[in-house]
Amino acid sequence: MKYISKTALAVLLSVFIGITASAQVKTYNIKNYGAIADGKTNNTAAIQKAIDEASANGGGRVLVPAGKFVTGVITIQSNIELHLDKDAFLLGSTIRTDYGDGKASPLIIANHQHHIAITGHGTIDGQGDSLLKDIYRRLNAGTLQDTEWRKPNPWHQMRPTEDNRPKLIEFKNCDDIQLKNITIKNGLCWTQNYKNCTNMVIDSMKVENVTYWNNDGIDIVDCKNVKLTNSFFNAADDGICLKSEDPDGACENVYVANCRVRSSASAVKLGTGSLGGFKKIAIRNISVYDTYRSAIAIETVDGGVLEDVDIRDIVAKNTGNAIVIRLGHRNQKRPAGVLRRVYIGNVTVDVPAGKPDAGYPIEGPIVSVPHNVFPSSITGIPGSRAQDITLENITINYAGGAKKEVANFGIDSLEKVPEKIRDYPEFSMFGELPAWGFYIRHADGIKIKNMVLTCKGTDYRPAFIADDVNGLSLNGLNIPQVKTKPVILLNKVSGFVSENITIPGGAKQNIQVQ
Repeated sequence: MKYISKTALAVLLSVFIGITASAQVKTYNIKNYGAIADGKTNNTAAIQKAIDEASANGGGRVLVPAGKFVTGVITIQSNIELHLDKDAFLLGSTIRTDYGDGKASPLIIANHQHHIAITGHGTIDGQGDSLLKDIYRRLNAGTLQDTEWRKPNPWHQMRPTEDNRPKLIEFKNCDDIQLKNITIKNGLCWTQNYKNCTNMVIDSMKVENVTYWNNDGIDIVDCKNVKLTNSFFNAADDGICLKSEDPDGACENVYVANCRVRSSASAVKLGTGSLGGFKKIAIRNISVYDTYRSAIAIETVDGGVLEDVDIRDIVAKNTGNAIVIRLGHRNQKRPAGVLRRVYIGNVTVDVPAGKPDAGYPIEGPIVSVPHNVFPSSITGIPGSRAQDITLENITINYAGGAKKEVANFGIDSLEKVPEKIRDYPEFSMFGELPAWGFYIRHADGIKIKNMVLTCKGTDYRPAFIADDVNGLSLNGLNIPQVKTKPVILLNKVSGFVSENITIPGGAKQNIQVQ
């Protein structure tokens, strides 16, 4: 299944090439406008003056030379390239009021601009730890207001709301964008947010953002014609995250390839925000490690249409879950969405028995209900079913070790698996599941080709369960270790086709149909 043709990709790349073509451009060195590289002086006015003058002259390169330059909020304008030399550090102010009196502004912003870029081998450092100290000082003194910081949360922390924690980069409604070679780190919220933007090239970026919660590596929201390649993300929240927050928008024609991800949430995620949808998404060659939730999370729960998603060549080690595909109905103000035409191929995931992000500065929350290792899953809801999903060449290796004493879920109790129709989607949302390898419910047209499910330790549950599935094809399912019988359980499954199922003792003795 190929949803982005070679011709379409060539056209897309031709658009991207335009952003890199540059004639002779004038350079505006921020030092010439009074910027001081002492790591203390607030250089916001000097940097903005350089940007404004470049813009007034038709555009150009605003240069941040080697050194440590502190800044507050700066605004990028059309035809401006913000270039950070090697050993250049653009340091976010550690004073909360430098981000505005109300909701904290992101550090670097642009709105309705075109042909803009941030390039170079320098670093944007939000100095999150020091900024957080100032936020808490002001909260305790009563000079800063926050609606959430004293409320209980799963982490048992007094956590200020995102309104008091600035993002590092936010571009909205912009066209013709390039970000290349930069390092971004130490923010207090989403590292970078691109919303309703078009024609974006992001390449060779390094993100280290484990300072605090809600630190996604990158958020691409309702953007079209995006190419993200050759980048690294170490994030306290989702690594690479596509979202849709506009009912009339969508993430469309997005290509992600050759990236490495570590996350205390999910590595590659479509959702949770899913008002408009996701269309023509291609993801290739992603390496994942030490990730708390899923290597691949595909979730539409707010009424959006998710279709034509093609994901290939994913290798994940020490990751809490391989694949979660979820169609839910969290947003009750709109009809449930659509999830269809998804292909995932050439995936290998090693799932440990313990917590894969243990020891990182910010860890994912402990699941509050008793559970054993969670399987991968495809789940719709009654009346809105996940459709036309193909999984090919998938290997999931589980450490295993499940015990009934931890959480006992008998196969005679499938109807007790909660629907959780309105809940936040994630691999652990249902609590203990009755399968250790793969669980499918409320789905149509599921094709599995060449899947291997292994479990080193003991487990009292079947390896594979399909419940309420119309059209299930298992071709080349290999489960080399039998932990319990039945190994495969089919409940209310119609249109079942099987070929080359490999289970010790034979398929007939190990498949139960009810």
